[in-house]
Amino acid sequence: MAYLITRLCIDCLDRGCVEVCPVNCIYQHMGEPTDGRPNMLYIHPTECINCSACEPECPWHAIYEDRELPAVFAGDVAVNAQCEADPRAFAVAVLQRDGQGRLLPKRRPTADEVAENRRKWEAP
Repeated sequence: MAYLITRLCIDCLDRGCVEVCPVNCIYQHMGEPTDGRPNMLYIHPTECINCSACEPECPWHAIYEDRELPAVFAGDVAVNAQCEADPRAFAVAVLQRDGQGRLLPKRRPTADEVAENRRKWEAP
């Protein structure tokens, strides 16, 4: 695995990473969220080409290279790998559009929101 998305993405789903991924290796679970499959984006572990384009695009700072992953997020490696292990439950994530096909505007989180999210998940 090269890059992965951590639980800092849960319920955030900014999709800036989807916009810049050159190989479409970012997925979303198609079912209802569960503890094992939260409402977040996932990076396919063998499709990722380690280009690093996604990392700076995440305003929640939820994406890490596997070698730089803080220990608190060690369990997120297996969470991301689910999109490879159970491909029928996942689909390539797409940018959100309105009924006319126009991209929906994205709300960028404030610095305080990012800091609170990091505290919530005990991120360093």
